[in-house]
Amino acid sequence: MEFNGDDESSFEQCYRCYPVTFIEKAHLDKGDKIIMPPSALNRLASLHIEYPMLFQLINESVGKTTHCGVLEFTADEGIVYFPYWMMQNMSLEEGDIVRIKNMSLVKGTYIKLQPHTQDFLDITNPKAILETTLRSYSCLTTGDTIMVPYNNKQYFINVVEAKPSSAVSIIETDCEVDFAPPLDYKEPEKPQKLTPPKKRTRQVEEEEPASKVPKFTPFTGSGKRLDGKTQTESTEQEDKPTVKGKDDELSTPTPPQKSGKLVFGSNSKQASKPTVKVDPKNVEQESSTKSDEAKFKVFTGKKYSLKD
Repeated sequence: MEFNGDDESSFEQCYRCYPVTFIEKAHLDKGDKIIMPPSALNRLASLHIEYPMLFQLINESVGKTTHCGVLEFTADEGIVYFPYWMMQNMSLEEGDIVRIKNMSLVKGTYIKLQPHTQDFLDITNPKAILETTLRSYSCLTTGDTIMVPYNNKQYFINVVEAKPSSAVSIIETDCEVDFAPPLDYKEPEKPQKLTPPKKRTRQVEEEEPASKVPKFTPFTGSGKRLDGKTQTESTEQEDKPTVKGKDDELSTPTPPQKSGKLVFGSNSKQASKPTVKVDPKNVEQESSTKSDEAKFKVFTGKKYSLKD
């Protein structure tokens, strides 16, 4: 079915669309070129449309638009053949009506692409593969999703940005290509910062209430002796009963020491003086000598004269 536009100075027609696999030309899926009927060529020639011929595709039922080029004019009248990925991009089914209008696009200088999956970046040289694939394309439109076949696998890539216009021609032009992170890309999780042990102990001490902190009590340690013995050994020796013999009559037991005090020596300052036993005979002799000395009087002897 063909519908002529009202403007005779431009080409605008409506056709029913089908995939290129219907005419056994599946290799056309690698680009963005369509196959139109011979009547379209006659109309374009009468309008003196310059090469390369570029067109705008409009799916009025869903409000989607894109741009493409043309490869041949060998299709049946009223029919246009599309690469299958373009039909998916335009939400077109077999036999749907699409409006085609000729366009003149500026040459692109910058394109930003975003792969759907990260495995496209795993290719040895993705830019070289992309450059080879884009040779089969005539133009790119912001918001479109193009297909890049490589190694029996299809990679879908979004056109995120295009300069100097949202739709640009990429035929015989030097265009800078940039890549955005893939859609399934996830940023690596940042490692959690571990607090040093010193800071942890400080934080725990600060969190503990003041009531739980033990108070310092001075002089609560165990006593130390200068002779090397422990306090327990000295107390055990002091607790043992002592048996007095003849040789130990003058010795006195060491009083027990209290714990928590330093002891400088085996005997304490408070130890009582040693008691000495006195023989009663010696006492009588001492008393007799004392009485004799008391009776002695001076100048009580005989008198002598120098004149004998």
